[in-house]
Amino acid sequence: MGHPWLEHYESGVPHDIEHVDDCVHHLLEQAAGRFPEQVAVEFLGSTLTYRELWREARKFAHALQALGVRSGSRVSIMLPNTPQFLIAFYGASLVGAVVVNTSPLYVARELEQQLNDSGSETLVMLDAFYPRYEEIQARVPVKRVIVTGIQDALPFPKNVLYPIKAKRDGNWVQMKGKKVLAWKSLLKRTAPEVLPVHVHPDDLALLQYTGGTTGTPKGAMLSHRNLVSNTRQCRAWMPELRDGQEIILAAIPFFHVYGMTSAMNFGMLIGAKLILIPNPRDIRMLLVAIRKHRPSIFPGVPTLYNAVNNHPDTPSFDLTCIRACISGSAALPLETARKFREITGGANLVEGYGLTEASPVTHCNPVRGEQRVGIGLPVPGVSAMVAGEGGSPVPPGEIGELWVAGPNIMQGYWQKETESAKVLQQRGGRTWLATGDMAVMDEDGYFRIVDRKKDLIITGGHNVYPREVEEVLYAHPAVLEAAVIGVHDEYRGESVKAFVVFKEGTQASWEELTAHCRAGLSPYKVPRSWEARGELPKSAVGKVLRRALQEEAVQA
Repeated sequence: MGHPWLEHYESGVPHDIEHVDDCVHHLLEQAAGRFPEQVAVEFLGSTLTYRELWREARKFAHALQALGVRSGSRVSIMLPNTPQFLIAFYGASLVGAVVVNTSPLYVARELEQQLNDSGSETLVMLDAFYPRYEEIQARVPVKRVIVTGIQDALPFPKNVLYPIKAKRDGNWVQMKGKKVLAWKSLLKRTAPEVLPVHVHPDDLALLQYTGGTTGTPKGAMLSHRNLVSNTRQCRAWMPELRDGQEIILAAIPFFHVYGMTSAMNFGMLIGAKLILIPNPRDIRMLLVAIRKHRPSIFPGVPTLYNAVNNHPDTPSFDLTCIRACISGSAALPLETARKFREITGGANLVEGYGLTEASPVTHCNPVRGEQRVGIGLPVPGVSAMVAGEGGSPVPPGEIGELWVAGPNIMQGYWQKETESAKVLQQRGGRTWLATGDMAVMDEDGYFRIVDRKKDLIITGGHNVYPREVEEVLYAHPAVLEAAVIGVHDEYRGESVKAFVVFKEGTQASWEELTAHCRAGLSPYKVPRSWEARGELPKSAVGKVLRRALQEEAVQA
């Protein structure tokens, strides 16, 4: 199978990456050696240099060892983007533990399911989340809980004032019980002297649970080699970046693998300054951070860029410092990209593609080269094909399932051999990941996702891909967000239903939207039913969950 995309790589982008033998914690260790006095993280006025961050990670690693954490032990981290997240992640990696990324948005039931499935014996969490753990603590294998608060990362006097404000707002939690350890006192009495542990690049580094939009969440097993390879693939894609000089706006959550790779690990690799945004829904805070710190790189998701585009305060902020933005996790609407480039004075916002099982990045449009509608080209070291029935590649221009291979592909699903065998296929001596996404590749090797295989709507024998209908809806001036699903239809089998969120202060009739869709879509693709919503259900990273809407429709 040829690789036509290689001819369309930007100047300076290699065709492949060098063999990786590093572990994840080496990214921080090497950055501390190269840029010891460079600010690594900035968080609400407090900073840590790379030297200081590496020291704190080693202290945390030593504390874990003293508590009985060993190589292979699972350590769940339930934190927003704070300095404690980086310290806990790289510290756990250093002792050979397996990090389990745990969403702060989980309710008690979801937390219980993940702790039991992963077998986590250590839980690092924010104090405000502790009541959820209290509900389930008797039913999970956790032996020790390390609790931290936002105030633990703040400078004086903010660290004193924050608890007062938290108590006033009703967000302060009083913890009780022998299993609870205080982060600050734990690190204060610990030296950065880690007992030697041999961690191999092929050892399991991370259990990253899929979003659960198609069933019970599964833990993708990502090795150190998987994570470091993907970080280096992202670096190879942007050869013009300057090590030790870039500033990354880290708004996308680290507990999501896209944020972990494209912001956190990537930042360590290039010695960047990370501006931590603990709540990406606070667009005003994000805009203030851009004005104050002048970030050059802003990885994100479409809903985040869309929120910036439509926030009433955006016109009063200068966003021209932003040079590169890679949009992942979901399809990037053309109108969202156009408007964001306009308000930033031409920032290179390009669509990429990835999935949890691939650590996650597999494709991206050239940041400065030729960009086309779709997810772009496979990144260095990734092979891709559009597969038909039986796994054979189909010709350019034909629709099939996207398969990918490379050093970033997961080892499998945690304790789910049958599920692993369904998506990991052996072809030509390589392991291919069947993504479940329907795609098409053109003659030049540019790929475009048509839609999720499971989201396909079949109406009257015709195939309708929700993304195409959503693109048309996003082009309407009154539409802020849109999602399209198939609903039961006695005559057609399924018909198209659209959910729409209108921009503040605007409105449009269903007749107007129907006429708008008829101008850009074949008749069978035009929604036959509509519903206005104040908001759409989203995952922790901001991806619209069509599956949740589908379940609502079935129940109704």
